Amino acid sequence: MNIAQIHETIDAIRAKVPVRPQIGIVLGSGLGEYADQFPSPTIIPYEDIPHFPQVTIVGHKGRLVFQEIEGLPVVVMQGRFHYYEGYSMEQLTFPIRVMGQLGIRRLILTNAAGGANLNFSPGDLMLITDHLNLMGMNPLRGPHDAEFGERFPDMTCVYHPEEREVFETVAQRLQIPLQKGVYAAFSGPSYETPAEIRMIRTLGADAVGMSTVPEAIVATQMGIRVSGVSCITNMAAGMPGAKLTHEDVMETANRVKHQFIALLNGVIQEFAKANT
Repeated sequence: MNIAQIHETIDAIRAKVPVRPQIGIVLGSGLGEYADQFPSPTIIPYEDIPHFPQVTIVGHKGRLVFQEIEGLPVVVMQGRFHYYEGYSMEQLTFPIRVMGQLGIRRLILTNAAGGANLNFSPGDLMLITDHLNLMGMNPLRGPHDAEFGERFPDMTCVYHPEEREVFETVAQRLQIPLQKGVYAAFSGPSYETPAEIRMIRTLGADAVGMSTVPEAIVATQMGIRVSGVSCITNMAAGMPGAKLTHEDVMETANRVKHQFIALLNGVIQEFAKANT
């Protein structure tokens, strides 16, 4: 990793936003509208941030958004980067390193995913309990610097049990159905084959996508509490009712955005209460 670049990026961001964020949120495909509701945000386009990659995928605006919610400073990535775009693992997790150095202690990862569980339906929200890294690469591979954590971090509880409990409590209070399950990540960009979906179901996965896992690994190494939510936008290949187009992904994400926004707002409020 290029530590000098990370420090340059942090200095540039702090020159515009001196507040130290405590929570980071990464918004996946079709879920970017969460940050559009903020009343008085400070917005920095990715192209104005030194060394930041640029988004190339429809549904990802490409902005870093800062907002105080319930007295809690939050930074939101309105659009993420993917391995299939041609970025290295170091590049696509660069923003996580930056947010960690900016001060976040919690990270909420969101994504659009295909359902691999017969009990799931398009439009469900799934709380991630664990993951399978099937991307063929680990973001911690390469030179190591102790500034960012241990060389061999423990991945027993990547998705922190106490954070998950908050999501479940809020979902129950708001009467938002919330599935739970394991997320499997492939490199993409092609959708998975029916045989690959049968494989991950055998391995214990409930949903499949092309993101999130590298970010979760890097954040865990840095000692950041991670939680994750998948929007099940379609059923995966070979599953009943499977429709595999990016347009369907976006349409389903748009359909459930109000539940998604309500859930995130409720969780942030709970984190704010715990912080007082």
